Amino acid sequence: MLSRWSGIFQIAAVYVGTVVGAGFATGKEIVEFFTRYGFYGFIGILIAGYIFIFTGTKIMLISARIRASSYEEFNQFLFGKKIAGIINIFFLIMLLGVTAVMISGSGAVFEEQLGVPKSIGSWSTIILASLVLMMGMRGVFTVNSFVVPIMICFSLILFFSTLGNGEFFKTLTKVPDEVITLKMILSPFAYTAFNLALAQAVLVPVAYEVRDEKVIKHGAILGGIFLTIILLTGHFSLMTLPDVNNYEIPSAVIMRTAASQLYWMFILVIYGEIFTSVIGNIYGLQRQISGYIKMPSMLIIAVIFLIALIISEFGYGRLLGYIYPVFGYISLLFLMLVWKSKGGKEK
Repeated sequence: MLSRWSGIFQIAAVYVGTVVGAGFATGKEIVEFFTRYGFYGFIGILIAGYIFIFTGTKIMLISARIRASSYEEFNQFLFGKKIAGIINIFFLIMLLGVTAVMISGSGAVFEEQLGVPKSIGSWSTIILASLVLMMGMRGVFTVNSFVVPIMICFSLILFFSTLGNGEFFKTLTKVPDEVITLKMILSPFAYTAFNLALAQAVLVPVAYEVRDEKVIKHGAILGGIFLTIILLTGHFSLMTLPDVNNYEIPSAVIMRTAASQLYWMFILVIYGEIFTSVIGNIYGLQRQISGYIKMPSMLIIAVIFLIALIISEFGYGRLLGYIYPVFGYISLLFLMLVWKSKGGKEK
């Protein structure tokens, strides 16, 4: 029984750790897709939470049932072999671009919050991630199982620290002056589509290795619930910050004001959240590229990091603002195909 619950928690932790990256952890991503829309953003988060629970579970169950060991095989099932080759190259580029965002985000944490050169933060992340990835899936499980519970606790601490603000409920129900736009309506769908399209790089091989459908299902549902809680608490906290769009790491600004005694620990949590996403993305990329190029895995990882590091020089804020929304809309096709799929035969 303990082993089964342990498996459920590990799957949930990997799911959360893979989705929660630089933009999510720092608050920038939540602002971009939800908080900027006020009360409509709150409704969007509820929709996104349901999609994370329902679709994340379906992706993993399909993977287990069709015995897909990589997201390449999973996309062949969804799109067909002829189109899947193009789609997989596209997702590979997406993962590379987002990894660059994560590395840039880790540099931003060091530079903006610690006063340390950005390059030190980026290289520290690369070295630590390489050490974890040497352990393969076991390393991914271990890091996520440690970081994710701390992440959830700090999300709740940040939320309760801002709850005493007398303006909380007024801010929560505030409707923005701008009219409802198509971008606003599509925001929760684009956001979840983008994150789930990328998360499949880790969720698919995890489901393949676990195979126990009850563990997979309960783990994915638990992970989706955790993601919803983190999204909601993050949004509730961020909406209390004036001019929230002006900060690279708005969540850290709130923590410095609301709970200064925990500020430096929170910075470590933000870094840990970024780190879990980095190792998840690199793990998925390495497995995908290994199917095309016969090279030692650590050499492939080194090349991936080098390319991502070069891309990251464009700047964290700029990368997040352009890469995430564009990839999100394109990933909508992936989301619709998952919904449409019957997912093989249930065991």
